[in-house]
Amino acid sequence: MGGSEALAVVFGGKPTGAYYTAITLMVRRGGANVVAKAGKRAKSGNQQPGETTMSDGEATTETTNSEGPELSQSQEHEPEPKLPMSGVRVLDLGTFLAGPHAASVLGEFGAEVLKIEHPIAGDPMRRFGTPTKRHDATLAWLSEARNRKSVTIDLRQQEGVQLFLKLVAKADVLIENFRPGTMEEWGLGWPELSQANPRLIFLRVSGYGQTGPYRRRSGFAHIAHAFGGLSYLAGFPGETPVVPGTVPFGDYFSGLYGAIGIMMALRHRDKTGRGQIIDIAIYESVFRQLDEIAASYGLFGKVREREGSGSFVAVPHGHFRTQDDKWVAIACTTDKMFERLAEAMERPELASSALYGQQRKRLAARNEVNQIVIEWVGSLPREDVLNRCLACEVPVGKLNSIADIFEDEHFQARGNLVEMEEPGLGEVVVPGVVPTLSATPGRITNLGPPLGNATYEIMRELLELSADEIKRLRQRKII
Repeated sequence: MGGSEALAVVFGGKPTGAYYTAITLMVRRGGANVVAKAGKRAKSGNQQPGETTMSDGEATTETTNSEGPELSQSQEHEPEPKLPMSGVRVLDLGTFLAGPHAASVLGEFGAEVLKIEHPIAGDPMRRFGTPTKRHDATLAWLSEARNRKSVTIDLRQQEGVQLFLKLVAKADVLIENFRPGTMEEWGLGWPELSQANPRLIFLRVSGYGQTGPYRRRSGFAHIAHAFGGLSYLAGFPGETPVVPGTVPFGDYFSGLYGAIGIMMALRHRDKTGRGQIIDIAIYESVFRQLDEIAASYGLFGKVREREGSGSFVAVPHGHFRTQDDKWVAIACTTDKMFERLAEAMERPELASSALYGQQRKRLAARNEVNQIVIEWVGSLPREDVLNRCLACEVPVGKLNSIADIFEDEHFQARGNLVEMEEPGLGEVVVPGVVPTLSATPGRITNLGPPLGNATYEIMRELLELSADEIKRLRQRKII
């Protein structure tokens, strides 16, 4: 998510927001790629898909903003291969998802990610999604705030700003997703940041970007889907456009583009020694995914409309209900693929030149072709449809619910489901790391941390503040 209006409470700023719907993650033993056991804090990698690993380290204990050290005891474990982003320190000042997702990607591959939060409220993401027994962590927070240390600083106070600038001087990357102008209001615009650290790479994610007439508008993923053109395409012809899925694609897209931008900026810094700003609008990340619709309208004035479960470029290409009230997806994008489907249906004549063997003929007879496939799929249980299509190399797949995913052997073999032992909660299942690197695969070291669990460590060891100074900062609620 781009951030939230709730941040006016958190940091007193005017943030960007983005819609996020949390999916309740199922937790169970067996099936998933097990990487943690009771009483141990484990790493999900480094591992190849399907492998199982466990750490020797003790479980991280939840801590509070006490006056003593807040970080859990050091964990002893086997030496790991140096990961691609090792040595990169990221300050994640964002909230919710869009900007922070970029930090998550970097953290999975070795970057040190310091999550900067308000000392009292923390990131609103902690309270967004399915609640858990941990008062400061929903399932959404646990999954999406992985691989972080939480450091609390109040940026509404000038001393907090100065403290933050000291962190900036020791960082490589800063990520924020407030409404444009908020950082400047805090005295943390690019002039101040680059003066503190000329090598800093500054990722700025917002609903509409840092420039343009809409730059100060709130930007949620749901709004970005609409503004960027995606929602207009979702649904059935002539009916109300639907929400394209119940997850904030725009936030994830923006986070991925942010991670790419950071890596390119790091490459540039290696050559020049200079940092730069990366500006991402959530709607742009959505718009960039919409294949040829811009070129089609620009050349021919064609407006693509909603097409339901089908596609304007191919037939049959959609979702079909099976006899046992389940669903399959079939995609025949070429004549050869349709020929294979006709073979699977034991109706090879359908692929003849006299009937539907050519794409243009299938498109002209879209309803007839779809009805033939609907009737065939509806006459068989899903497993039979899958087996017959796969035997003939027809592109086919199940429409999986999350329950189906937990039982699927391919998800298990690829290590897509990772079990992490979370104190007080047991095993929590989260999506694994993507992509898989052969020599330096990513890993999950911890789920979303307790609020302020690393504040003392960072103040004492990185900023070299005395225990008395840290105590004073606490008493003034600056950290």
